[in-house]
Amino acid sequence: MSHRTESWKRELRVGAVVRRSPGITRWAKEVWKPVAVIPGAPDAFWKEMVREGEVVDYHAGTVDMELFRADVEAYLISLNMTVPSVWIIMDRDESRRSPSGWFVSTITASAYEAQDALDSGESLVEAVPIPESLAAWIKEFIDLHYIEEPFKKRRRDKQRVDGIEDGKGDARIRQESDVYRAPSNINKPRVH
Repeated sequence: MSHRTESWKRELRVGAVVRRSPGITRWAKEVWKPVAVIPGAPDAFWKEMVREGEVVDYHAGTVDMELFRADVEAYLISLNMTVPSVWIIMDRDESRRSPSGWFVSTITASAYEAQDALDSGESLVEAVPIPESLAAWIKEFIDLHYIEEPFKKRRRDKQRVDGIEDGKGDARIRQESDVYRAPSNINKPRVH
């Protein structure tokens, strides 16, 4: 495909590093937490990378990180955080092949996509710092597609609301005197 037709979307293979640490309660024997990403990583499935005592870092998986032109505002939020971040989203491993019970389903630079996954309550979602090379790749895409829309203040309608009232009180009351009293004689004929 030509560069012009591909410009609305970009993809990059990105690996997720997940750390296993000993649990701090008797109910959780171990804690699994995404801690880093590896841009341009080869495919892997829970490959041990570093072991320091009981703490082990795994290359848990590699997925395509996709950027879309429609999401550039969400990418800007990610890059402008106190610690610029991308999100690793992990879902339950129904096949039970992974040692953690989770698999890497998505790595995203979209703060909105991460929030949606977090709101579902079904996924493990963790922000991790963006490596400089990945941040530059995302920034280049933002620069290519971001168009800042100027703030437009809404104007009030010109209709006046302090004019003459069309009707007063309860329409079921036929007299002008006490228009706000309760209608007690709705179906009774009026005597003059």
